[in-house]
Amino acid sequence: MQRITILGSTGSIGVSTLDVLSGHPDRYQVFALAAQSSDAKLLEQVERFHPRYAVLCEPAAAERLRSSLQGRGLPTEVLCGAEALVEVASAAEVDTVVAAVVGAAGLAPTLAAVTHGKRVLLANKESLVMAGRLFMDAVRRHNAQLLPVDSEHNAIFQCLPQPFAGMSSAGVRRLILTGSGGPFRDLPLSAFGSITPDQACAHPNWSMGRKISVDSATMMNKGLEFIEACWLFDAQPEQLEVVLHPQSIVHSMVEFLDGSVLAQMGQPDMRTPIAHCLAWPERIKNRVPSLNFFQLGSLSFGAPDPERYPCLDLAIAAMRSGGTAPAALNAANEIAVAEFLTGRISFPQIAITVDRVMQGWNGWEPRDLDCVIEADLRARAMAADALVACRRVAL
Repeated sequence: MQRITILGSTGSIGVSTLDVLSGHPDRYQVFALAAQSSDAKLLEQVERFHPRYAVLCEPAAAERLRSSLQGRGLPTEVLCGAEALVEVASAAEVDTVVAAVVGAAGLAPTLAAVTHGKRVLLANKESLVMAGRLFMDAVRRHNAQLLPVDSEHNAIFQCLPQPFAGMSSAGVRRLILTGSGGPFRDLPLSAFGSITPDQACAHPNWSMGRKISVDSATMMNKGLEFIEACWLFDAQPEQLEVVLHPQSIVHSMVEFLDGSVLAQMGQPDMRTPIAHCLAWPERIKNRVPSLNFFQLGSLSFGAPDPERYPCLDLAIAAMRSGGTAPAALNAANEIAVAEFLTGRISFPQIAITVDRVMQGWNGWEPRDLDCVIEADLRARAMAADALVACRRVAL
């Protein structure tokens, strides 16, 4: 019986994880559920799974949940704040932590799970984007088990020989990350200025949160995955390639030195990689339907257009720069996407804001988590300044 903490249980990854767990009550027990502020949704999950702890980062939401649980006779204690996230991620009773908190807020609790030697199912890109070297050093030092939930990284993981001892030892020539290209891959560039937040969040293949959906539309999501893959698989940037694949059936590929290419295929459904990580090295059933190859039709591949997806090139450049550059990129993007989602800047100004921050960035190699947080805060301040200029241009 594995005891599970889910960080970000009310988001798309968290909901999918609970769906998989519900099919195997004899194997998994929910120890803690954590969310930012969605107390109503978390209440429904608590009523169904009866965790020992429920965590909300927002105090008012936590208080509402406490009030809602009064008199129901459930064994759940409500906790509040960032420190509570760390507590439920590192608790001695926990075997597995699903790290699905979106954004920089997921870094500290995910790292806490690693330093306590947990099995970590990683869906929080920012942990590796912001602090890749520190994070992977901690994984090795504390003998944690890190399994990638992102469909692309999970696909690569499934294609690589296990145990994986490095690119050269495994005879790997390159890793190929696939991406759908988002909802605007065929939209004329002249129309980008009128894209609305709702349009950007309407992904053609995947069901995701709004921030990640916007990142998919700009392909910053693929850029962050590029950085993450370098750290996960100890690969150099020149050993990775990004390929457009609109159907989202081939989730990623590995090319070997002899010319062989292995691809992992499946429905565009996050329950597949989640189930794979939960049970690894075994396989368990979930509710994802089989691929119907007779209805599938053709699969196509292409190169991403730099004019259409400037955020992808910005992310790759940040990885090549190293140090705190990826953390700065992530922080600037979070600020810019939040501004776009509230309608204060246009879709193209997301990339413009990130580019301005990166052009002015003088990075350094972070010694510890405090250095990473300092870089994050500095980049957010620079992004705020860049956004003032963007809004003036818009006026």
